[in-house]
Amino acid sequence: MTYREVEARVQAESSITVRERVQAARQRQLERLNGTGITCNAAMNSQQVLRFCRLAPPARNMLRDAFNKLGLSMRAHDRLLKVARTIADLAGEETITTAHLAEAIQYRSLDWGEKE
Repeated sequence: MTYREVEARVQAESSITVRERVQAARQRQLERLNGTGITCNAAMNSQQVLRFCRLAPPARNMLRDAFNKLGLSMRAHDRLLKVARTIADLAGEETITTAHLAEAIQYRSLDWGEKE
């Protein structure tokens, strides 16, 4: 939640709604990855990341900028795309947008100092 949502006392999603979104996202992943031998985005290899993590053109530009400005390794690049793919799945979208990628960058930046 954002502070504005807390401040406005906006009602958060119910646990049931979140569970339904997660189940739908997992189903999308299973269908997309059918025949690959894996069942979730986190298990994708580099070739699968290239195949299944389609970016909208503005998101591609954002990723290029992040790669250069943050000095990402290829491993960090692929991990970022896997997180963005999952965020897009939770939103029910096939293409990764700048919103999905920005959220992934935010999440990944929390642990880059420790793991990357």
